[in-house]
Amino acid sequence: MAERWQNVGNSENIVQQIKTVWVGLDRRKQLVIVLAALAMLATLVVMSRMAATPTMKLLYAGLENGSAGEVIRALEQRGTVFDVRGGSIYVPANQRDELRMTLASEGLPANGGRGYELLDSLTGFGTTSQMFDAAYWRAKEGELARTIVASAHVAQARVHIANNGSSPFQRSVEPTASVSIVPAGAPITPTQANALRFLISSAVAGLTVENVAVIDANGSLVGPSDPAAGPSTADDRAQMLKERILRLVEARVGAGNAVVEVSVDIVTQTESIRERRFDPEGRVAISTDTEERTDSSKNAAGGDVTVASNLPDGDAAEGEGSQAKASEVRERINYEVSQTELEITRVPGAIKRLTVAVLVNGLSTPTEGGVPTFLERPEEELSALHDLVASAVGFDAERG
Repeated sequence: MAERWQNVGNSENIVQQIKTVWVGLDRRKQLVIVLAALAMLATLVVMSRMAATPTMKLLYAGLENGSAGEVIRALEQRGTVFDVRGGSIYVPANQRDELRMTLASEGLPANGGRGYELLDSLTGFGTTSQMFDAAYWRAKEGELARTIVASAHVAQARVHIANNGSSPFQRSVEPTASVSIVPAGAPITPTQANALRFLISSAVAGLTVENVAVIDANGSLVGPSDPAAGPSTADDRAQMLKERILRLVEARVGAGNAVVEVSVDIVTQTESIRERRFDPEGRVAISTDTEERTDSSKNAAGGDVTVASNLPDGDAAEGEGSQAKASEVRERINYEVSQTELEITRVPGAIKRLTVAVLVNGLSTPTEGGVPTFLERPEEELSALHDLVASAVGFDAERG
């Protein structure tokens, strides 16, 4: 009992000391202490809420609207806490793997649309050939979309196939196809786009690779339509030349004894040149106009002029007169001057500058003691390799 009263007395002393210290502080220090206490209290509240809130991790992202709605409906039926952030669905970290397996067993999320199961609902009664063709191509598009989405590089895919079907009036029309994809992270490369073209063209009879277009999420055409087309960028051309040079050099010096680096600077601007030349020496007569004139005049003989000269039957002076004749010929020829019109359009892609560096290993000759000796290659061999590399890359000194 005595110890209890002693503890009470100590507590009162501590409270009294705190009051004494508080009264001894000025207003500024008291305000600082109050703010510090409030900040500490707020920190404790936030930390307690964070500890009570489960850690959320990504369940699915980039789903179509219909598939995302089905997943959310399934989560609500299970009473699972989830969070929707834009086009992503987050769930507690300790439940994510279990939810993925459970939803997958139920066929969720259903990416790529429906496939050949569309044909199961068709019956022989009331189904026309046009209805069957439409359902068949819808099923084909759905199956191709499922196959594409199965890749780890594609999040969403929509396939559209234009086929003439069984119409007897459009047999000459070739089928075409297009696929719209949403990448799962990194953009789709031209090589991956060409693989998708081969996949779709192989699944549709009569469809060629050139008639398949791959469009990414930005609405841009990915990769060339022709997989056999040449390189379109400077890096592609540099890689092609590098492989060509390395193959030739290693055939002479051996595999692993050469390192090749190629730098290609290409033209990135479009230039149009129109030239018109006239050749005065190459004229051609197109018309000729000739005009000929002849003038003649005659004068009587001279003599004295009298009154009789003016009479009709007067005695005029008789004698020889003078005659004059003039002839004039004019010729006008019209010529057409020869001219040449030249129009040149330079598109981006031409090589503006080409730099090639080749590092070749020396010769290793073993000595009597078994220690290899390094020897430099002869100048004649290096000169021959130089000419070989220049021929392989199409060296042009005027290009720079």
